[in-house]
Order: sequence, then C-alpha cells, then structure tokens
Amino acid sequence: MTLIYLIVALLIVVSLFVNKNKLINISLISLFVFLQWSYTIYACFHFRSTEFEFFTFDSLGVLLLIVLSVISIPAMIHSLIYLKNNNEETPQSRGIYFAAIVGLITAIGAGYLSNHIAVIWIFTELTTLCASALIYHHRNKLALEGTWKYIFICAISITFIFIGILFLSLSLQHAGSDDLSFKNLLANASKLNPFWLQLAFLFIFTGFTAKLGLVPMFTAGIDAKDNAPGPAAALLSSVLVNLGFVGIFRFYIIVANTSLHQWANMIIGIAAVLSIFVATVYMIKVKNIKRMFAYSGIEHMGLVMLGIAAGGIGYYAAVLHIVLHALTKSSLFFQYSQLKKVFHTKNIYHIGNYFKYNATGAMVLLFGFICATAMPPSGLFVSEFLIFKSLFAANQVIVLILVLLLLTMIIWAFGKNMFKMLFIPVIGMDEQNVPSISPWESATQLILLTASVYLGLNPPQEFVQLINESIMLLPI
Repeated sequence: MTLIYLIVALLIVVSLFVNKNKLINISLISLFVFLQWSYTIYACFHFRSTEFEFFTFDSLGVLLLIVLSVISIPAMIHSLIYLKNNNEETPQSRGIYFAAIVGLITAIGAGYLSNHIAVIWIFTELTTLCASALIYHHRNKLALEGTWKYIFICAISITFIFIGILFLSLSLQHAGSDDLSFKNLLANASKLNPFWLQLAFLFIFTGFTAKLGLVPMFTAGIDAKDNAPGPAAALLSSVLVNLGFVGIFRFYIIVANTSLHQWANMIIGIAAVLSIFVATVYMIKVKNIKRMFAYSGIEHMGLVMLGIAAGGIGYYAAVLHIVLHALTKSSLFFQYSQLKKVFHTKNIYHIGNYFKYNATGAMVLLFGFICATAMPPSGLFVSEFLIFKSLFAANQVIVLILVLLLLTMIIWAFGKNMFKMLFIPVIGMDEQNVPSISPWESATQLILLTASVYLGLNPPQEFVQLINESIMLLPI
C-alpha cells in the first residue's frame, strides 16, 4: 500500500502541475485527501507491520500520520479560500501551489513512517523542495529572499545529516554490520563506536534542527513561515516541525541506549534552553504577527527537547506536546489569512479591534492564545506541567527556574500583542471597506483547538497507548 500511496500521490502532483482547469484541480486535491485518509486508515489496521522494507507502521509514525491527515483537510479548505480571494492568482500558480502542498504532505507522511535514517534523510530533502515552491508563491522580492534563505540553510542542514549518516556507518562498522535501519542500530547499540557515534549525533541533531525550529538552525523556518501563504505556513509550523522531531527522536533512542546517553541529554538541553531564550528575545520586540507565531514555535520545540533531556515523564510529555502544538499552531496560521483579508498587513501595530470586524475569528485568536501559552484549560498546560515535573525530578531546578522566567516574559509579550489586535482600535481604519467573513471559515480552527484541549485534559486510552509505546524503547 505504501508504494501505491507514493506512486498515486506523485501522479497527482504531476497532474496538478500541468493542469490549468480549476475544477480538475479541486477534483485532484479531493482525490488526494481521500488517498491520504485511506493510507492513514490502512496504517492503523496494519499497526506494527513493515512494508517495502523501509516503512514501518509503528506507534509514533501512526500517531503523527493521523495528526497530518487531520490537519491536511483544513489546509486544503483554506488553500482554496486563499486562492479564491487572491486576485493575482493564475492557473499556473494555482497548479504549482497545490502540487507543492500535495508533495509536501506526502513526503512528510512517508518520513514519519521511515524506519531507516537514510530514507528519512531523502524525504526530508523532498520537503525542502516542496516548501520552497510554497514560500516563493507570491513571486515578490521578499518571497525570493525567504526562499533562497530557506534553501541555503536547509541545504547545509541536509549536508550535516548526510555527514552524520557517514559517521554513523563508521560507528556501525565496529559492530560488523552495514544496515542503518533503526531496528538494527538499536540491536547493535552496545557495539557502536562511541567516538564516531558522538560525531554522528552532533551532525544529525544539528541538521534536523532546521526542520524542528531549534537552535542553531531555527532561522530557516522563520522567513519561510513569514513569506509562505497562511495555509502553507500552517503546515510548515506544525506537521513539518514534527518531521524534524521524528528524525531526532528516532536517532536519540539509539544513543540513549549507549554510554553516551547523559552526554546527548546535555547537548539537547543546551540547545533547548538557548531556543527558549532566543524565542523570548524576539517575542519581546516582534512586530510581525506571522513571525510572532513562528517564534512561539521555537519556544515550544525548546520545551519539547527539555522534556527529552530530562527523561522520565518528560518523554511522554514531549510526544504529547508536539501533537497538541501541531493542532494549536496550525489553527493560528489558518486564522492569519482572515486577518490579512481584513487589515491587508502583517504588522501588529496596524491590526486592532478584531472582535468588531470578525468576532468568530477573534475568538479563534483568543482561544489560540490561551492554548499556545499553555494556560488552563489548554491541553498544552498538561504537557508543559509534565515537562516541568520531569525537570524537577531530574534535579534541574536552576534550569526550571530559568525557563519559567523566560516563559513568563513570552506570555507577557504574546498577550500584549494579542490583546492589542483583539480590542484596541486602529487609527485611520477604513471601516466602510472591511470585507465580510463567514463564521464558517473559522470552524476548522475551533475544531482543532478544541481537539487539542480534549487530548490534553481527557486523552483517549488508545492515544495514551500510542504515546507510551512510542517511548517504550527509551531507558527509564
């Protein structure tokens, strides 16, 4: 089924790229959504099985594949709305946009299920190509600059991962094997050469931070999310970030079962704290709403990595956090398109009194702010509390205090900007030309935010089981 999924998705991408008819485009993306969900359901029914040698329907892959498929539906819906409202769209640009969206979702889904480090590397590179087409969609100077920055940084990151894979193969030679599948690496973890494994971890971890949105390569995603259309930015900030997590987490499991466990935790912990610090500095002075959402993502990924570094309940909290974050952050970026339609700007100081112009959309922003800052009843409150608990249990009290201080500043900066946009009137606003926006356009965002609250406060047993099985190979 995996091979069929990849082939059919590729055919849909090619068809979207060459087709100029709008009705056929809509039919093709509807077909892809059906294909995506069919494959997801198939993966659930074939749980723990392996296909085509390089793809395994394990707990982490299936869990994130479900999240991807859920978010792909509003991504397509809001893409259609976005293209309909953009008068500069042409049949060619529309075809390229949808071809890139379909290619991006396909590559991400395949990456989740990859059981081989080199296969994840391949699909990660494919996401760079698809994302670049989306970033350059507006075809202006800023889009071109953002695209080249993204390609350049991601090219370096991909090179780092490749070098890391070479070092990993050298480490595995000590065990008398050349199979770089995660199953074989875990089976031979005790035989891996520590020196080459250290180098492999440094390069692979650094490479995947470009997708995860973590120090040192976090800058790749900021310009990308700023310049890409809202629906595309929603995918880049949620499901693509999760692919970066998968790449690091699967390799971390190998390293955690060696003598380098504590050393790897130190590397991850340093990157995590620096990421939260960087997010705090930029959140305090940011004026661009899309960049504000993007820097918020850096903070959250820093918290995820802190949970991994702390261990214990932090492992569970980290996986829970990336799921809830994907649902929350995507909803905020979906809502951005409505903000842009009303105010025609990304500048926070030129946006205000949103409740007056789009009450339902304003509720999404307010609800999304509560969820993103992990204030009750946000589901992220649960995952962040568990991360803090794991830091306390690991005797990282100083780190915990520092992080709490930084998060307090982030909440203040985020809240100041958000409440300004929601309640304070804009000087010189032409209220006679404010477009009317249907409340139904905000329905998908409210559903995603409600799902994030529900999964955090009252998670189904199957959901908890998938997370627990995802972390069962990690040492206690």
